[in-house]
Amino acid sequence: MHTDDHAIIPAHPIALAVPPAFSPTPLDQNPAAVYLSSLGEGSRRTMRTALTIIAEMLGTPERRDDAGRDLRFLDVPWAALRYQHTAAIRARLQDRYAPATSNKLLAALRRVLREARRLGQISADDHDTATDLGTIRAQRLPRGRLVTDGEVAALLKACADDPTPAGARDAAIIALLRGAGLRRAEAADLDLADYDPESGALTVHSGKGDKDRIVYAPTGARSALRDWIVARGVEPGPLFYGLVKGGALVPRRLAGQAMAVVCTSRAREAGVAPFTPHDMRRSFISGLLDAGADMAVVQRLAGHEDPATTSRYDRRGEAAKQRAVGLVHVPYFPRLSDRIAKNNQS
Repeated sequence: MHTDDHAIIPAHPIALAVPPAFSPTPLDQNPAAVYLSSLGEGSRRTMRTALTIIAEMLGTPERRDDAGRDLRFLDVPWAALRYQHTAAIRARLQDRYAPATSNKLLAALRRVLREARRLGQISADDHDTATDLGTIRAQRLPRGRLVTDGEVAALLKACADDPTPAGARDAAIIALLRGAGLRRAEAADLDLADYDPESGALTVHSGKGDKDRIVYAPTGARSALRDWIVARGVEPGPLFYGLVKGGALVPRRLAGQAMAVVCTSRAREAGVAPFTPHDMRRSFISGLLDAGADMAVVQRLAGHEDPATTSRYDRRGEAAKQRAVGLVHVPYFPRLSDRIAKNNQS
């Protein structure tokens, strides 16, 4: 979620008839806490941030725990929100964020109000009117880009030319991101035991939505993983290790953000335009669909609950439009002055 355009929102908070609570209710009676407890770890972090943003809009004073985490979302009197408040929140989100981000924040708001209704803190009518908020829509060009096969080859060649363990590790990461379409956090969370070198199967635990799934590494990715495991060793633990200065391996889990750093540094080294791990995921999905893979199969490999989500990753649309335009014949004649000049030159 982007927060660098915070100044777009007016400084004054959305007025509530009931002020924020300075003595928080027990967590099992707090609709925000109950909602967050139902989510997986990754989604919990995202939606906690979403609720904190909404709490700030409502003028809830900042409150932090001993670890420095902002707890103001626990102090919001969620059950006191009515349509005028949620409509104002929607309007400010629309001004501040892209539609996808705004709708994610609104989804968090709706879910908290649903928990407030289940806890008996808000009537059904007040809940229904407060959550009767239209989806924010906008037609935007697809985000990200495709990483071509030639670019992937250049990236893997740069890794192959690196004799240190980092070369083998980064080749395996790049090959896996492109060949299995994993999210960066999913790749970072893999353990050695999650990979079956015989079948190429990778068990992804607690993916988005806290769902497990099995994906498969293609031949090239399996070769890259084989070379990395030779360098890594077969000790149980994280599949991908970190490195210290000088290239020595450190047997601790590589962070998801480090996957993005690997992509950035290897792209620079290989002379490839910048890309993100998610661009590799887009390329994986588009490549499968372009090759004629069934949408339902691609959806399962990608770990998407809704096929509409998978279709949003499809970048074939522009290529298909370009091919279609190539079928159109436009009879064009050079300008008379150009033809005369050409005849004079001959």
